Amino acid sequence: MTVRTWLRERRPRPPERLTERVETVLAERCDLDAAGTTEHCLDTAERLLRELLTRPSVGREAALDLLTVDALVTYAFEAASDTPSSLENRATVAMARLAATAQE
Repeated sequence: MTVRTWLRERRPRPPERLTERVETVLAERCDLDAAGTTEHCLDTAERLLRELLTRPSVGREAALDLLTVDALVTYAFEAASDTPSSLENRATVAMARLAATAQE
């Protein structure tokens, strides 16, 4: 199963525009094995958040990208929940990574 297939099987389905944006920012990662969904989503969320934070101004036009970051992190943890024993460590690492983007 690919990341794209895994994403499209999520219920309830998000709005189509959000689904399209998530797939767009994941780019070629959508076609990779779904076993890496957690890392693919976190890596992409971190990159997109970093891009948002470097924009000269962030207004309403950034709303879709902010929702996309949120969706990617949510999907990352949904995928990570398949291995509950590593969830706490993954959460700690993800929080540190995302927080670091604001300090750059």
